[in-house]
Formats: sequence, structure tokens, C-alpha cells
Amino acid sequence: MTQRPIDARGWLYQVESAPDTWLTISNISSFKLNPGENEETAETTHFGSDGNYEEDVMQRGASLALEGQHAVDTVTGAQDPGQAYIDTVWMPRLGVDSHNRVRFRHESQTDLWAVWDATMSPGEKGGGNNDKSTWSCTFRRSGAPTTMPVA
Repeated sequence: MTQRPIDARGWLYQVESAPDTWLTISNISSFKLNPGENEETAETTHFGSDGNYEEDVMQRGASLALEGQHAVDTVTGAQDPGQAYIDTVWMPRLGVDSHNRVRFRHESQTDLWAVWDATMSPGEKGGGNNDKSTWSCTFRRSGAPTTMPVA
């Protein structure tokens, strides 16, 4: 069997807008999944460690940063539904209401979505004279990750 790298453009991202209703987040051109975000460790080095550092992981976290273009429907002018939900519904929420579910997978992963309860930080929007407007956000996992079947 020959191993081949997977295409970065094959990743799929969705945000839950209502229970079991998922909106695709479109026009993504780059992403960064950081499985070590918010990791905390406790040093356990002691005299018996013979000068070697020791530690235990006490907390795990993760983040997913998405970047792309601000996308609108060419007929209606409506923003991409996934982007619009993040920008207008999720972004203003605070406290316990700041949580929402997101899920993602690569198109080659046909059995399960990775699902996170997450908080979200909106990213910068911008562009130059001959650029397309940018759009971005970062999700930070809260609690343990889960999975759900691909329907």
C-alpha cells in the first residue's frame, strides 16, 4: 500500500446553528489545528530524578484557526451562512452562552466527524486595493472532544 499526503483543501468545517442543524463554513483557504493549545503541565522533578526533568500533563486543550475570504451570495448579497452565524449570532455571546458546537473532518474521513464544544474568537477582516476581503476566526475546545457519525 502506498501512503500519500492528504490535500489541505479537503477539510470540512461546520457550526451548529440549532440542535442537529449544521452550517458549512465556506471559502476557507487555510487552517491551523493546534492540539497543544491551553495545555498545562506540572513539574514532577525531584532529587531522585538524577538531574533529569520530569513532568505530568495536567490539562489538555486544542484550537482550530480558520482563515479565508468573506463570502457572499452573488444574487442575494447574503453572507455565507456559516460565516454569518459565527459573525452575527455566536460572536456577541458571553459567559456560558459563549459556547457552541463545531465539527470538522477531512473528506477522506468518511465515518466520523470530530465534534467540539467550543468558544470562539473572531479574527481580523481586511484587504488591500486589489485583494479579496479576508475572514477568520479561532475556536478553542472546551472539555473533551467527541465524535459523531457522518450522515
